[in-house]
Amino acid sequence: MNFESRVLPELRPVLAQFPGFQLEGKLEWSRSLLSSSPIEKSEHVRSTSRMIPGAAGEILVKIYEPAVRTIAKLPAMLWIHGGGYVMGHPDMDDALCERFVQAANCVVVSVDYRLAPEHPYPAAIDDCYSGLTWMADEADSLGIDLNRIAIAGASGGGGLTAALAIMARDKGGPALIFQMPLYPMLDNRNISASSHEITADNATWNRTNNLTAWKMYLGEYLDDSELSSHAVPSRVENLAGLPPTYTCIGQLDVFRDETIEYVTRLAQAGVDVEFHLYPGCFHSFEMIVPQAEVSQRASQSYVDAIARALNP
Repeated sequence: MNFESRVLPELRPVLAQFPGFQLEGKLEWSRSLLSSSPIEKSEHVRSTSRMIPGAAGEILVKIYEPAVRTIAKLPAMLWIHGGGYVMGHPDMDDALCERFVQAANCVVVSVDYRLAPEHPYPAAIDDCYSGLTWMADEADSLGIDLNRIAIAGASGGGGLTAALAIMARDKGGPALIFQMPLYPMLDNRNISASSHEITADNATWNRTNNLTAWKMYLGEYLDDSELSSHAVPSRVENLAGLPPTYTCIGQLDVFRDETIEYVTRLAQAGVDVEFHLYPGCFHSFEMIVPQAEVSQRASQSYVDAIARALNP
């Protein structure tokens, strides 16, 4: 069976119209595919933008919080947008971040990290760590409960989430009670069965794009056999001490097998983990076809997971 015939019928019409990313030679055009239209903002959520100190100059963060707040400190989550380390902007996740705020009664900080290839590793992870430490340092002004901080992201942002959890543990950084790396980009080796299986041009993320994106992100470190797990999370030797984890992935995702391996290793290291595998679903299916029943089920599941984690 070919790729399209395995996709759930409710997802096929949108997939048939997807032009496919072309990172090699058409990077700016590919980035334009992720540009977002302004959303109708919820009256229950207030959003603001701020420039904060980054690893190499100022970076933008977007802050989402309940429109009406009391003096009570709220739990908080750092959100990391997707885009294979080479595309994306916090604006594209405005609606999702508002949804997190309302479901979990929390503060969400979304970080505009630097993108490769203009800014290869370690730019993105350093900016994410700067966002996390800033959020913790500004806990009083943001009205954040330091005992209830989580991190989350999707795709490339999921890979950065996994890397950030490892970095925060290794550096003794802000304590995390939860991480949610959704269908994460974890392994630059591209040796798994799924990395060879998902090659169709109209797959929302295929082997060709993945090889190119890792090459752009790692730059001079591409062939470094001693690469840090802060760059490539799958390289981490010890997963003990990481926070409880939620993740999910479509069965037709190039990241399927590296995610399953990661989940297995987390469980073996004594980390509590919840994992969902969605048959017939491709990479980022719930964001690309949000009206589909399976998409609504998947997104509601991870929104609920954040709400539970931040309000134990």
